[in-house]
Amino acid sequence: MPSLKDLKNRIETVKSTRKITKAMQMVAAAKLRRAEEAAQEARPYAERMNAVLSNLAQGAANSPSAPKLLKGTGADETHLLIVATSERGLCGGFNSSIVKLARREAQRLLAAGKTVKILTVGKKGREQLRRDLGDHLVDHVDLSEVKKVGYNHAASIATDVLARFSADEFDVCKLYYGQFKSVISQVPTELQLIPTTFEETEEAVSVSYDYEPEEEAILADLLPRSVATQVFTALLENAASEQGARMSAMDNATRNAGEMIDKLTIQYNRSRQAAITNELIEIISGAEAL
Repeated sequence: MPSLKDLKNRIETVKSTRKITKAMQMVAAAKLRRAEEAAQEARPYAERMNAVLSNLAQGAANSPSAPKLLKGTGADETHLLIVATSERGLCGGFNSSIVKLARREAQRLLAAGKTVKILTVGKKGREQLRRDLGDHLVDHVDLSEVKKVGYNHAASIATDVLARFSADEFDVCKLYYGQFKSVISQVPTELQLIPTTFEETEEAVSVSYDYEPEEEAILADLLPRSVATQVFTALLENAASEQGARMSAMDNATRNAGEMIDKLTIQYNRSRQAAITNELIEIISGAEAL
């Protein structure tokens, strides 16, 4: 049974931990507001670009001069998986859920005899994937010194991916990230970047446009920008999801610390009362013996 001193030290330690988790929760809440605003502001642009490119792609899909990014290499042998996670931990199961989704896909592809290459963004995903898929890691993007993710960071990643595609290093590219829904809901998401796919929109179905120059020429210019835009949107969603997950995790940790302090305080008071009672019994016994 722990002594009174041990219990008192544990109570003080848990109180210190609760102060830290409470502070981290407040910091995450402040960062979340900014990150959520950035993610929400980027969504209309990404959706509009998707609608325009979807309309263009319908007219150029069967054209022999369609851009390589749209029609692909014609093969399905080598897959590049971009796994975007956070640089820091203490955000619950946010990173693990993204890694789990990517790992499941990688294992499925390997079981089918495909070649898998993994590019990680954020060290937490790299740390987890290195354990069982380390041989398939081809590159890593370090954003640990970046305080606010900008379009230039996404453009740099997209440029590297497009250069690899032009060099025929892979046939299919998929991006994994956490889509922000709310503070308590971040959905691990798989998005195919190459060959480019678009969600069918009502505008693409109901409206037909004549383009000048031809669709193929416009797509050749816009598709690389679309890849960068999708990566940027994913990074913003990830940033908001990370802060939401951290806020929720720190809130739970603060609550648990409070419950532990209450239990330890009760245990301390009972032990102290028992010690006082034993002392009184010894004093009374000694007095009666005299």
